[in-house]
Amino acid sequence: MLASDLADRYGIDRAVAETLVAYGFEPETFDGLRNRLTARQASTPGRTDANWVSGSIEPPQQGDLVPLPPSGSVEREQLARAGREAISSGQVGVLLLAGGMATRFGGGVKALAEVLPGLTFAAAKLADLCHVAGQLGCSVPLWLMTSFQSDGVLRDWAAAAATSDVPIGIAPQGVSMRLTPAGGVFRDARGAVSLHAPGHGDAPWALQRSGDLSRFAQGGGRCLFVTNVDNAAATLDPAVIGAHLAGARPLTCEVVRGDASGGSPWRVDGRLQIVESFRLPPGVDPLVPGAVNTNSLVADVEVFAASWPLTWFEVHKQVDGAEVVQFERLIGELSAFAETALLLVERDGPDGRFQPVKDPAELQARRPEITRILSGRGIEIAD
Repeated sequence: MLASDLADRYGIDRAVAETLVAYGFEPETFDGLRNRLTARQASTPGRTDANWVSGSIEPPQQGDLVPLPPSGSVEREQLARAGREAISSGQVGVLLLAGGMATRFGGGVKALAEVLPGLTFAAAKLADLCHVAGQLGCSVPLWLMTSFQSDGVLRDWAAAAATSDVPIGIAPQGVSMRLTPAGGVFRDARGAVSLHAPGHGDAPWALQRSGDLSRFAQGGGRCLFVTNVDNAAATLDPAVIGAHLAGARPLTCEVVRGDASGGSPWRVDGRLQIVESFRLPPGVDPLVPGAVNTNSLVADVEVFAASWPLTWFEVHKQVDGAEVVQFERLIGELSAFAETALLLVERDGPDGRFQPVKDPAELQARRPEITRILSGRGIEIAD
């Protein structure tokens, strides 16, 4: 649809409509979600179960969480050997979820905020891939899933940072408009339409739309390692790739021990999957599984190539003091459709793989551990 058509359809400025077109806005999907919201508000205002998962919900069974063997063990080396073979033969690519903004770090794109002095989140990821590629004598393709907010800046960064060992592609996620609870297009305090990125569940769609997924598969690509750009400890570990291959399931999700809220492993109607805590109905304790999803995963290319009916979740937020509604998809819900293995990894220590950073206070607390983890994996850290 042309920008002029979108401008007329929604009563928005041409510039906003052009942004929507550039990032693959789908008016039919948007209108369907908008109608769903207004119909629900009309029939059952204040209803809170729109996002609840349906079916029988049970915690994981014994053996559902498969530990990654510790470094130095024979089992770990066997997995690492298989992973190195896959990486060196061009079967493995990396996708960083890098659409976020550093609103709590003084603004700008979060991928370019410093995780350590002189080292940005994106540069830390790149340094890891360069190290792996150098060790194995191969190239490791990297893609950044950007958003309408981060796309331009990260394209410039990628053009300057890419090497022959680590070529960098860009796969922008979609864009949508926030709504009022009544279903109208929301405008902020300045009267501007409020755009948002619709969640990291866009990742398969974004990589498909870029054309790079099919090219990667046609060139022998077999699987993708996907992780948040702000989790510096989630490096490309051949043993993790080997564990995915050994598990013989199309999707492997990393989890750690813990009882924090967020995504956790559950069995839904007997099927092992990641379920976000906001999807749990009353009476289901989100801390029961004793494990937390890290949002790092390895997926066969077929998982990303398929068109799964991921749920559009209704998210209520505050913008300029007003309640708004936006719809988002989550990448962890791929586990509801693709058979999934859950890989139990360490949070801290030499094998640590989960050091997420959401604000400056958390970054300050985690920096010593992040420094130890990255330096232990051959990544040069400035003094």
